[in-house]
Amino acid sequence: MPSKKASAKHTIETPQAMHDLGVQLGATFKPGDLVLLNGPLGAGKTTLTRGIGEALGAIGNVSSPTFVIARTHKLEGQDHVLVHVDAYRLSSAAELDDLDIDFENSITIVEWGKGYTDGITDRWIEIEIERDHTGESEVREVIVSEHNSGTQAGGAANA
Repeated sequence: MPSKKASAKHTIETPQAMHDLGVQLGATFKPGDLVLLNGPLGAGKTTLTRGIGEALGAIGNVSSPTFVIARTHKLEGQDHVLVHVDAYRLSSAAELDDLDIDFENSITIVEWGKGYTDGITDRWIEIEIERDHTGESEVREVIVSEHNSGTQAGGAANA
C-alpha cells in the first residue's frame, strides 16, 4: 500500500511566487517522475507547471492542455520530454494510461490527477494547492508530498 514519505508546505502570495516555486521544484525532477497537481479552478496549477517547464528547459509555450488533454514539450539539450496532461475530462487511471505516455522516460505533470496512479507507477509526487474560496485572499497553500510503495523518497518534497 502506498504511503506518504515526505512532505513540504509553502505559502504562496502571488502568481510570480507560484511560478518561482515551479522553477524550484522543476529543478529536482527527473525522467520517470509523475507529478499530480490538484486544486480548484484558478488555483495556479498551470502557472506552477510553467515554472517547472522553465526549470527543465521546455521548448515552446507551456499552456493548459485542456482541449487536447496532453501536450509534449521537448527539453533543450535533453533526450527526455515534459508531458503536461489535463485529466479533468478523464475518468480513471486506465484512461490516463491509454494516452500512451512513456512515463519511464518523461517527466509527467498531470493536472486534476488525484487517484490516477493505479497500474502506472509505485512512486509519484502529489502537489495540493489550496486557496481561500471566499475571495478575501489570493494566498495559496501548496503541499508537496512524495508517495512511494517501495523505495525511499526524496527530492521534490524537500524543495
